[in-house]
Amino acid sequence: MLVVITSVLIGPVEISWLDIYALLDGRIESSRSLDVLIDIRLPRVLAAMAIGASLGLCGSLTQALFRNPLADPALLGITSGAALAIAVMMIFAPSSNYLIESGEFIQYWLYPVVAFFGSALMCQILLLLSKVMSLVSISSLLLCGLALNALASAMIGLCIYLANDQQLRSFTFWTLGSLSGVNWASFWILIVGLLVGLGVVIRLASQLNALAMGDAVAQHIGVNLPRIKVVTILCIALLCGLCVATSGVIGFISLIAPQIVRVLFGADHRIVLPISMLMGALLLVIADTLAKNLAAPTEMPVGIFTALIGAPYFLYLLNKKNH
Repeated sequence: MLVVITSVLIGPVEISWLDIYALLDGRIESSRSLDVLIDIRLPRVLAAMAIGASLGLCGSLTQALFRNPLADPALLGITSGAALAIAVMMIFAPSSNYLIESGEFIQYWLYPVVAFFGSALMCQILLLLSKVMSLVSISSLLLCGLALNALASAMIGLCIYLANDQQLRSFTFWTLGSLSGVNWASFWILIVGLLVGLGVVIRLASQLNALAMGDAVAQHIGVNLPRIKVVTILCIALLCGLCVATSGVIGFISLIAPQIVRVLFGADHRIVLPISMLMGALLLVIADTLAKNLAAPTEMPVGIFTALIGAPYFLYLLNKKNH
């Protein structure tokens, strides 16, 4: 809560504690600072919390499913699938720009729907290939996801090559991750997706604990392994798709948050899943506060700060795992 309040107070427009107290007390009078607080900073910080929580939950689910502390939703190609769908719509569907400008409903729902379609399609391809190729083990499924991720990244590169200058600038800034365009509508869409995903997977926490002992042991004690795979991957697809559609590609939050939680609280997924959401929200709010204030009045992409934090930590984890 201290980090959230600090993020709300700090910015080019000065906002005092009295403004926040007046808002909480219901004494809302029209002023420049209150307009900035209600229309810009509150939805932004709340959306950052929702996106960070979704990414933290995605990371903990991915690492639980693959029993690998270095696993990440991007390894499955899910994030790349959502990004590819957005790239195709930006570059090869110019009419989508008219649709976005034609109405508020389409403006706020088109990107999330397209991103979820791309991530869900990637999940479906992954599950279909695992069935056709008889990929029974988790490690085989992970290798298949890596191949799909490479394929999606290559197609994104092709889209960038075919884009014009304006499309290239727009897509490049979007791939770096930014929360500058979020609003109350974006926040409520994120909350709906987060509650749906959390409601489904929170019931699987004990089964994920059993899965940590291995496929054979989990099946022996009655865990439905194919069902866990499908439900978990689809929940990851839903949350990743919404996050990518709202803020672009923000990396490493889904990798770092569950790691910190396991160090502090252990590996019980009944604790790891909800606390990873809080940790992801905390990390992204801190990164977004730095992004919007260090270069004020301009703004830097938040993905730069998450990468600066996450890349060294990933190398540390990799070195620790090898030793």
